[in-house]
Amino acid sequence: MHSAALAAMGLGGEWTYEAIEVSAEGFDELVRSLPARDFAGVNVTIPHKLRALAIADDASDAAREIGAANTLTFAHGRIAAENTDAEGIIGSLPCSPEGKSALVMGAGGSARAAIWALREAGAQVSVWNRTESKARALASEFGVGAGARPSEIVVNATSVGLESPGTEGQHLSGRRVPNLKHLPVFDDCPQVEVVLDLVYASKETDLILAAKAADVIAVGGLEVLARQGAASLRVWTGKDPPLETMRRAAEAP
Repeated sequence: MHSAALAAMGLGGEWTYEAIEVSAEGFDELVRSLPARDFAGVNVTIPHKLRALAIADDASDAAREIGAANTLTFAHGRIAAENTDAEGIIGSLPCSPEGKSALVMGAGGSARAAIWALREAGAQVSVWNRTESKARALASEFGVGAGARPSEIVVNATSVGLESPGTEGQHLSGRRVPNLKHLPVFDDCPQVEVVLDLVYASKETDLILAAKAADVIAVGGLEVLARQGAASLRVWTGKDPPLETMRRAAEAP
């Protein structure tokens, strides 16, 4: 996705984008070694987003208030943290969240970004997590509600539906009932208008399929992925990336 965008921007000859796996224990050492290897920055994903903010020398207001970062930039011997998840989440919604009720499911870095972004956009936000104490603590931190309240916008920031090798059973294909028993979605929130699933899946997740079956507008995580990725490239290059190019690349098998 990023490589396709860089090529379209005329930067393919001087910029590259690669995936690096790292353990929680090795995260700090790896990040601090990257500037010497000519890295301009990195995107950070689960489970390192909170640590990414902690390791940074500087942070944007959004990253600091969210308490997590998904984008690090290396310049002048310093590490700067940004959170482009919030921009990607709001940009992916088909309507303005202002004045609407929103339920965020989850308590990790992505959930924090969703809660903050929706609250800042004027939504009435509530947080749900299978561990009730985590939901209450997060809700208190952000000054929002806790629990599965009836909501017009539902954001899944849990790992339910997350693809990994050998987990095809997490998808609806071949089964009649989606595996959503852990999520309070349509039973507890009958007025849902939009479902945004932050899971980056090559196939439609159970939640997306269930939303469509219920005639609810459904947006998958690849749209958020493309939008937050474009925002990160803008931070690093100072240029506007081609969103449609990134979207097509993200959706390609």
